[in-house]
Amino acid sequence: MAKRTTANNPTAETQPLTAAAKANPPADGVAARAAPRKGAGAKKQDAARIEEIFRRFAAALPVPKGELEYVNPFTLLVAVVLSAQATDSGVNKATKALFAIADAPQKMLALGEDKLRELIKTIGLYRTKAKHGIALSRRLVEDFGGEVPRDREALESLPGVGRKTANVVMNIAFGAPTIAVDTHIFRVSNRIPLAPGKTPLEVERGLEAIIPPSYKLHAHHWLILHGRYVCKARRPECERCLIADLCAYPGKRV
Repeated sequence: MAKRTTANNPTAETQPLTAAAKANPPADGVAARAAPRKGAGAKKQDAARIEEIFRRFAAALPVPKGELEYVNPFTLLVAVVLSAQATDSGVNKATKALFAIADAPQKMLALGEDKLRELIKTIGLYRTKAKHGIALSRRLVEDFGGEVPRDREALESLPGVGRKTANVVMNIAFGAPTIAVDTHIFRVSNRIPLAPGKTPLEVERGLEAIIPPSYKLHAHHWLILHGRYVCKARRPECERCLIADLCAYPGKRV
């Protein structure tokens, strides 16, 4: 079997973020006005603030990685489908054995739904996900020559695949600068704020409009890691946040 792509240790990934705040001080003129002013120059100032936020993320972690383990585009697609309402670590435990024997849609079909269900039974909603795994494998074989399609419309036509899953696969497997808005990105974008929105699609489109092109490829990984390990839902750890001086969140703890 091909070598598994393994995510970095979360602690190792996030430790450099605080160190980078000291190693990479705010760019001149952006220092640290938490929110942009109203009136003349507000748009220019906010653009500079956004540029500085992503400059710091990039300096702290130049090449971020997702935490789902996979072998190829197909196993990545399956892993993302399995990760709905489940933790990445829980999915990784289940897919270690699964991908050792079924790392292609043809092999997944040969495995069958009963065996797939048994292998992923530790994951939430495993019965439905087993059905999706077999159904999407069949579609890939019958309609796409056994290959994972590269465009969003085709990906979203697969069973169990929504816009967020399609964006993740397009970004990680094929290098498209997509923004996959999960619960962490939705929270962080509304909290800082970056691109406030009432729905994930509103946030996605807002982020696409404001993130500088040079940062778009890795933007959703930086935001996910920031939301998962620093800007947490119940108690954001503002004391170790490298963009605390650029954040306008009223509940900020620094």
